[in-house]
Amino acid sequence: MRDAQPSQTALMAAAARAAHLLVDDEPHLFRDTLAAPLLGALAEKPLEYHRAFGDHVVLAGTRAQVTARSHYTERRAAESAAAGVRRHVVLGAGLDTYAWRARPGVHVIEVDHPGTQGWKRDLMAAAGLDRPSRLTFTPLDLETGDLTALLAGDEPAFVSWLGVTMYLTGEAVAATLAALGRLPAGSEVIIEYALPPALRDERGTAYAEFAIEAAAERGEPWLSFFAPEDLTALLKRHGLEAVEHVRQEDCVEDALWRRRDALRPGDMCRLVRAST
Repeated sequence: MRDAQPSQTALMAAAARAAHLLVDDEPHLFRDTLAAPLLGALAEKPLEYHRAFGDHVVLAGTRAQVTARSHYTERRAAESAAAGVRRHVVLGAGLDTYAWRARPGVHVIEVDHPGTQGWKRDLMAAAGLDRPSRLTFTPLDLETGDLTALLAGDEPAFVSWLGVTMYLTGEAVAATLAALGRLPAGSEVIIEYALPPALRDERGTAYAEFAIEAAAERGEPWLSFFAPEDLTALLKRHGLEAVEHVRQEDCVEDALWRRRDALRPGDMCRLVRAST
């Protein structure tokens, strides 16, 4: 949220998940069948762009990014739930729809700016989407708020933090990691982060030239970038152990990248899986 306006980043991410099912060939990297209904009329213009210019590096790149990261993260969430972890926290949830897909017995806690959550509730009401009984909305601005009390408890948690760290200051990222590092043993955290320019591949660089400028123009500039080894050290400083860093290409099975459409993996953002 900027100046009380709905998050354009959250809107574009949801629109890209919706567009993936309309523009790209099967097999799909990820199926979010609720993104379009949730957006309602707000989906019309973004979906027109994806249909008309879907091969453009920034549109195809956005679809690849949001679907690949969700594929990996929800696979880890399912494995976590199967292992008995019932508390799943979505930081900076935006218009995420995982709560409607989560396994029975899982309690999903969405943490986001109160304005974004109010906007999402309005969209849910307009779409006729009832709040799942397993979903709790917890309002918090990650740039200025403290997660510690919200994460308190004796049970381990699975935490996803996708598409957010690049929009926060380094201080806010560190404060959030400090809170996550206090989670009980057995907790798992999936974090998406942006690479500095020198570490991006050719496709990641081409995507960044458009995406970062567009984000700044809509009032949501990218502020934080991490080399994998630097983020590993920062995680360790706050009580988290990096298990693996995952490139977009490795978020899904190799066969899913053997495609005839415009989806190609790029290396501008990666995921890190960490544990307490």
